[in-house]
Amino acid sequence: MNNPGVLSVGPFRRLWIAVTLSSLGTWLSLLALTAMAHALAGSYATRAYAVAGVLAATLLPVLLLGPLAGALVDRLDRRVVMLATDVARFGLLLSVPLVGRLEWVFAAAFLVELASLLRRPAEDATVPAAVPPKLYPRARSVAVWTVYGTAPVAGLVFAVVALLARWLLPGPDLALYVTSGVFLAGAVVVFTLRVGASRHPVTVPSLPGRILDGWKYAGGTPLVRGLIIGLSGVSVAGGLLIGVLRPTVAALQAGDAGYGMLFGAVFLGLASGMFLGPRILRDLSRRRLFGLAVLATALALVPAALIQELVALFVLSGLVGFGAGVAGATAVAIVAEEIRDDLQERTSSYLRSLVRVVLTVCAVLAPLAAGALGSHLLALGDLSYTVQGAAEVLLIGAVLTLLAGLAAFRLTDDRRGIPLKADLYGALQGVAYVPPTPGKKKERGLFIAFEGGEGAGKTTQSRLLAIWLRDNGFDVVTTREPGATKVGMRLRAILLDRETTALSDRAESLLYAADRAQHVAAVVRPALERGSVVITDRYVDSTLAYQGYGRELPVEEIRAVNEWATGELVPDLTVLLDVPPTLGLGRFASPADRIESEPQDFHERVRRGFRALAEAAPERYLVVDAALAQSEITRQIQEKVLAILPDPVPASTEDITSTFPAITDA
Repeated sequence: MNNPGVLSVGPFRRLWIAVTLSSLGTWLSLLALTAMAHALAGSYATRAYAVAGVLAATLLPVLLLGPLAGALVDRLDRRVVMLATDVARFGLLLSVPLVGRLEWVFAAAFLVELASLLRRPAEDATVPAAVPPKLYPRARSVAVWTVYGTAPVAGLVFAVVALLARWLLPGPDLALYVTSGVFLAGAVVVFTLRVGASRHPVTVPSLPGRILDGWKYAGGTPLVRGLIIGLSGVSVAGGLLIGVLRPTVAALQAGDAGYGMLFGAVFLGLASGMFLGPRILRDLSRRRLFGLAVLATALALVPAALIQELVALFVLSGLVGFGAGVAGATAVAIVAEEIRDDLQERTSSYLRSLVRVVLTVCAVLAPLAAGALGSHLLALGDLSYTVQGAAEVLLIGAVLTLLAGLAAFRLTDDRRGIPLKADLYGALQGVAYVPPTPGKKKERGLFIAFEGGEGAGKTTQSRLLAIWLRDNGFDVVTTREPGATKVGMRLRAILLDRETTALSDRAESLLYAADRAQHVAAVVRPALERGSVVITDRYVDSTLAYQGYGRELPVEEIRAVNEWATGELVPDLTVLLDVPPTLGLGRFASPADRIESEPQDFHERVRRGFRALAEAAPERYLVVDAALAQSEITRQIQEKVLAILPDPVPASTEDITSTFPAITDA
């Protein structure tokens, strides 16, 4: 993570280098030790069991000795602890190829993880002594990103070393020597580290205890239960995939180089998902995005289980990691936004601990299950397919993750009743989906609204439609917004005058709502009650598009205000004349008013807003390309209107007027 403001501090920069080398060595040691265990075992099953043994050995220290390690480090000099653990890991990894026994691989894995367990809190406690207090939060963030960011680098380094080993040193021995060298380099950096004595307390709470504590405070709400189930699902997917990588590449005859590639792909996808998660589909509900990310992870795991090809598996492994990363980052955002302040830290700690435990336990169980299932041939007529135990494990994981995703989506969904397809379409268009509001009891007349951006031709087409309807015997009232009433004319002058410069966006929205309330009460509703066809040039959707999407105000809040202002009166038909802003604005010969003179990106957002509203209520909208010839636009509008026309001469109209229906302008 690039942060020059923090890394420019000399002591922290050196500490960051030490953290980077330690984290890189930790990931490399996991790869090298599992590869060594795999090489020392015999059959497919025993190799899978050997990999499981290494992973189990790395899990035991944190489950059994976490609090004890924290208490020990708290009594010691942090720099001495970091130096000693680096030297210890250097010696342990150097001894593994020299001893060359599977039992020692397991013991070394346990001791290396125990040293790492001591090292991590010492690093964390040293950060405050290496930076000024005001930079501590950023420094802590850099350190955390470094720990996870080195995982894909470790995969790449391991793959390169494995390729070199073919010519230099057979088997995983070279990788173990290189990893021990990384720890030795880290020890040298720590030895030269000059920071003040750190008094920051060191605590390493028990993971099981942290999980139980978190459940007491946060597990009772549907939202947190959904987060728990969803994160457990992606952790199952990630853990099972990581656990069977080595047996999988063995079946593909890709060796340790392929193992490093796939491991790096998983964590590269994870890091990408964590980075992009808060930035993608900003207009989609974070809760819905969380559930979809879990489901996407499950769907990516299915072809990862079935396709026995290295390049495809590399891409799919990255996609599994990406889905898990998006789910994790989205869960963090949900906790920060929706969980009470006094419960946020406990909830976050609980979820992190849960993910770590589920991920590691599944990584241990995966090769055990793969070894138990073994490898067998599946005959399909003249075709045969070799089914590996690893593939069956991944398919089981895909089913479990899919069920978790469905449950998480159901528990966390905050937009029930809103079509997911329309919600996604709006988010992809860069606008929030606004569900249509059912209107009240339909008035006796017909209400038609013309909408669209500047220069779309609304005024022309609304008048042409009114003339056509009059010729067919209908009583027609044409009107517009803003300015259809005496009050509205004054509001229009304020809203569109370029001299109006101090008007806030919210005040602008409320003035449009005020104009609309008077317009509906004085013009629209009385005309509808006597059976007239009312044609308005702009209505509520213009405010949703211009002030909601264009000004980027809360669309649903604006909608609620306008529902109250209009008494929830909704047009029977809304004709959207869709025109690119460059074309529409170019049609004006007169000077632009206050809205027309807004910048290009404002009008682009307005256009996207109109299209999103139309997509949300297709049964009420007619979308017409306003770049077509005027006659073609008129024809399309008339065809649509013809299908919804009432009796051309309502009895009430004859009673009131005692004459033929006529067109009137409000």
